[in-house]
Amino acid sequence: MLSAIVKPLIAALLLAGPAAAHGAFVEARNVAAVAVDARYDTGEVMAGAQVSVFAPDNPAEPWLTGVTDADGRFVFAPDSARHGQWAIQVRQAGHGAMGYVTLSADESATITVTPASAAGLSWAQRLLMTACVIWGCIGTALYARRIRPAKAA
Repeated sequence: MLSAIVKPLIAALLLAGPAAAHGAFVEARNVAAVAVDARYDTGEVMAGAQVSVFAPDNPAEPWLTGVTDADGRFVFAPDSARHGQWAIQVRQAGHGAMGYVTLSADESATITVTPASAAGLSWAQRLLMTACVIWGCIGTALYARRIRPAKAA
């Protein structure tokens, strides 16, 4: 009885082809990367925020898109062949910010980060905003002081 079970089992094992298996391979290398920490002005992290990275030679179309992790971090390695100013846009729930990374062309490939808020406003923008505020105040004052005609009886 045992041979009736064992013989077909041995025959099946002998007739079966070789077992195919696959493995995994991981390659790790050290690269110059940019780490982005996204936070609101209250200090709260922007977890799950949308990130768009724009290359210097094509600022209209994202070179890379992704999402920040639970700590508001996003890491990417810019293409070392594309020198110039990279733009990084982070957006979430109607809030957003821009940052800039400059990749230099020399051998050291230094990365300089300039937050968008550090750029500030030009003198022309400040002058225009001041003029608009003054014009708005004058218009409001004139509207409030207008002489209303007396109602006819």
